[in-house]
Amino acid sequence: MRLATIKLNGKEQAGIVTPKGVFPIAMLNAAKGTAWKEEMMELIQSQEVPGLTAWYNKGGKEELETLPGLVPQDKVVYGPLYRNPKRIFGIGLNYRDHAGDIGMAPPKGFPGSFFKQADTLIGPEDEIHIPKMKEAQKTTAEAELGIILGKDCRDVAEEDWESVIVGYTTILDMTEESILKGNDYVDGNPRYLTIVKNFPTFFSFGPELVTPDEVPDVLKLEIQSVHNGEIHAKNTVDHMIHQPPKLISLHSKIQGWFAGDVLSTGTPRAFHILDGDQAECRIYGPDGFSMRPLVNPVVDLKLHPEKE
Repeated sequence: MRLATIKLNGKEQAGIVTPKGVFPIAMLNAAKGTAWKEEMMELIQSQEVPGLTAWYNKGGKEELETLPGLVPQDKVVYGPLYRNPKRIFGIGLNYRDHAGDIGMAPPKGFPGSFFKQADTLIGPEDEIHIPKMKEAQKTTAEAELGIILGKDCRDVAEEDWESVIVGYTTILDMTEESILKGNDYVDGNPRYLTIVKNFPTFFSFGPELVTPDEVPDVLKLEIQSVHNGEIHAKNTVDHMIHQPPKLISLHSKIQGWFAGDVLSTGTPRAFHILDGDQAECRIYGPDGFSMRPLVNPVVDLKLHPEKE
């Protein structure tokens, strides 16, 4: 099953993605007398997604075709999957090629990890803003596979990692690279990483949350960094230095996880974005699998201060 958050009647509300559009869960409840949560974060935190998925796979998919309330695809306006995750957790330099982009060796032992603030968050088609401060001379975008945590948990074994997630999504993570590269390094880990990762609009995710049953083999997913419609770089999850089972398990033993936490797993390579550009994340997999692309336009606030 695939879920999305759409903007409808002045609200952002969760819906089930169908071939013809998005079916708001509020309309599903109205038609069937059910009481599923109607906002994405609530749906995740209440751990209702697995139950909804089971209904969908056991005839719900066909039933939706007979119910009123579908928002046709040409009328759908996507929002971010949700607005206020407790934590957004990023993995830096998780492919060797990306480490080479900024002249660093890939981390050894533990992954290069960092937190992002929830107020960096935007959704599909929202503008990425290049900062107006004069020191910000090179902003980069990074296409990544996102993993959404489905329950509060600690000390998860690697073999159990899928039991604590609720789905996957597309992500664009931004970095103010000129500040990152222009300052000192400590033990190969940039001390300014928090600064360069947390400008407003520097994290986009959505439009779809894809439940694990839809993904044929997560290790074979191909992540593509796409710049102005052209593929800048691509790589598969099995080429990550630290793969999802380890990332979920390791961090569960450090800070633990909360339902709705977002894990951004690293990019094949970053690309420099400029005013008027378009940044995009595409993800493909075996047997014709694909996720709906995540696309964001770029605006430089130095050139358009009125946009701030």
